[in-house]
Amino acid sequence: MNEALLRSLTPGVLGILVRRGADFAAAEDAVQDALVEAVRVWPADPPRDAKGWLVTVAWRKFLDASRADAARRRREDRVDEEPRSGPAPAVDDTLQLYFLCAHPSLTPSSAVALTLRAVGGLTTRQIAQAYLVPEATMAQRISRAKRTVSDVRFDQPGDVATVLRVLYLVFNEGYSGDVDLTSEAIRLTRQLAAVIDHPEVAGLLALMLLHHARRATRTAPDGGLVPLAEQDRGRWDTASIAEGVGILQAALARGRLGEFQAQAAIAALHADAPTAGETDWVQIVEWYDELARLTDSPVVRLNRAVAVGEADGPRAGLAALGELDGSLPRHAAVAAYLHERDGDLGTAARLYAEAAHRASNLAERDHLTRQAARLNARGRR
Repeated sequence: MNEALLRSLTPGVLGILVRRGADFAAAEDAVQDALVEAVRVWPADPPRDAKGWLVTVAWRKFLDASRADAARRRREDRVDEEPRSGPAPAVDDTLQLYFLCAHPSLTPSSAVALTLRAVGGLTTRQIAQAYLVPEATMAQRISRAKRTVSDVRFDQPGDVATVLRVLYLVFNEGYSGDVDLTSEAIRLTRQLAAVIDHPEVAGLLALMLLHHARRATRTAPDGGLVPLAEQDRGRWDTASIAEGVGILQAALARGRLGEFQAQAAIAALHADAPTAGETDWVQIVEWYDELARLTDSPVVRLNRAVAVGEADGPRAGLAALGELDGSLPRHAAVAAYLHERDGDLGTAARLYAEAAHRASNLAERDHLTRQAARLNARGRR
């Protein structure tokens, strides 16, 4: 396989797709899928016209993705802008598709990636960011998953844990503001809770409702991010909070703790505090300890460092942060916040600027840039 040839052809193929009407991000995704297919096919059957082959395959993949996205949007158009409380409506085929993509022949990580791409409508780049892996790695994983399920019968749907992971990541992508999928994720999780008696399904639904209750206050009128401590708690959706807390309490009472219940417990403690200063950080640290035990996730430990900094002081938080890999997403932002609370404004400003450079979306980048500018201005006084 001539990788140099593939790299040289990529810009031209991408340009052709864009000229044919594909938006740039979708064209990039389609070309990447075509390159993965070329790596698989060409060694045994090299084409006579390499560029023509890539254009044909990439355009076909773009059309397939566009049809899938259009179908997903039609499903979303049938849903009200905000998720309704109460019993779930009749189950539609979307939830069944989630289960079918979580096929037993796939590893859980591949099943999640495939479902996010094929049903959730996320791009390869967005899925790679959710998994903290390079985009090329995720493209190969999705391509292998597609090949694996292309010749199998979908008479053995996947398990609940994989479907929950998919719904969780779809909700998170929508909650980030890049793709509006939160209501769809809540709707499907309600449906799942209506047909499956599982405490982690309830835990995920509670977590979604508790986070969604704060959505209106997460951004300022100019689109800037508003940190949790600065949000107007009077505008939080108290009905969603009450529903989420009730669902969570019933799930916890069953004594089968899982990661979504633990996350929901943390969200409930934030929602229960009348002011940021009254937040029960000691209890939040305890729940992060449970969550770290359940998941062994570096992202969980990063968030735990923030909670430790609030409960035991910024130096304790920095000590906890020092045990983690500095390349983790948001590591620099957390370090900046803790250094600012410790009074080291120069270091905090530098770290905020570094975090802004690494930020994956514009709103977060702008927020961190403003934080750095604020501290630099204070330092010049």
